[in-house]
Amino acid sequence: MKYDFIVVGATGQQGRISSIDLLKNGYSVLLCGRNKERVEHILNNFKKTDFVYLDLRNYKDIVKTIKQSGARILLNCAEGDWNLQVLKACVETKINSIDLGSEIWMTKKQLEMDNLLKKVGIVHITGCGSVPGIGNVMLNHVSNEFDTIKTIEVGFSWNSNIKEFVIPFSMESITEEFTEPATNVKNGRFIKIRPMDSLEENKNKLVGKEERFYVRHPETYTFYKYYKHKGIENVKFYAGFPIHSFKMIDAIIKLGLGSKKEIDFQGMKIRPIDFTTKVLKELPMPKGYKEKEDLWVKIYGKKNKKSKKILMQCVVNTLDNWEFAGCNIDTGMPASIIAQMIFRGEIQGKGSFAPEAIVPTKLFFKELSKRKMFVYQNGRKIN
Repeated sequence: MKYDFIVVGATGQQGRISSIDLLKNGYSVLLCGRNKERVEHILNNFKKTDFVYLDLRNYKDIVKTIKQSGARILLNCAEGDWNLQVLKACVETKINSIDLGSEIWMTKKQLEMDNLLKKVGIVHITGCGSVPGIGNVMLNHVSNEFDTIKTIEVGFSWNSNIKEFVIPFSMESITEEFTEPATNVKNGRFIKIRPMDSLEENKNKLVGKEERFYVRHPETYTFYKYYKHKGIENVKFYAGFPIHSFKMIDAIIKLGLGSKKEIDFQGMKIRPIDFTTKVLKELPMPKGYKEKEDLWVKIYGKKNKKSKKILMQCVVNTLDNWEFAGCNIDTGMPASIIAQMIFRGEIQGKGSFAPEAIVPTKLFFKELSKRKMFVYQNGRKIN
């Protein structure tokens, strides 16, 4: 059977969200990953799907699986560490693709493949989730309302109705955001800052008190790349965690349970982060648990020589029948939306892009609205 889409990393949370959204919209999807049990509920409830075991460490298997799928679009929902490996396989097999984003150095390498992808005749879009993803498209939507842009601040803030720890997204990504230096743009220069050196308590009107700090994110690079011509001087990315969640993550890291360094455990080499991730995945979600998230971008600049500021927000709540995902629908669903836009020909460019350079904003916002993700410009709902 030939499939419309192939999803790698399909057994992770974002892979499951993207796959279900594609299937609910009538497409056929080949699920690829290492743990079939995690997608049994999908295989049992949808007809136009199947599962193939795939380990992304094996490049030849990636190429073989893509070819056998017959798919037109690949969604890479695996950890960002594998984005370049998967993109190279997409180039070899000449398949359009998207991913959820990765570190700046890898994003640079992907975007540097632009001419190669144009030559092959395919498109790749990196960073197609929430932030990066929704935030990039929101910036593009209002960029023409400025003659010049001086500063862009971007980030996420979230909270839950029950103040118990539920892993918000990939534990490995979280520990990296808490510990790896953040790259911001200050006065036109890229600088690095230790996340905890920027820690501050902030009051978000939508979600309440949070601990927020600078984290490494590819937007600080792509925003500067695509809008440098408007005179950008500063780009900052903030991660905002509710206090109860921040304290638990901080404790996990301080106890060494977020370490990537291998240790010897009863004759086996294991990484503490892998053990921690496995344990946390098995924890049940509290009954009635719901989340709310605010994805935001603040743009400061000038129009007709007058100072101007615009606040863009996308507000996301836990949806009925998606309780297992919390607010993480705002990562998996946008990836599905952008992939579908490529499939339907609504995105026609060839090459390698971040979302702000190629995703049609109004069509994208319309699809977000169908999924009850609402976009606001200076407090006014626009979708």
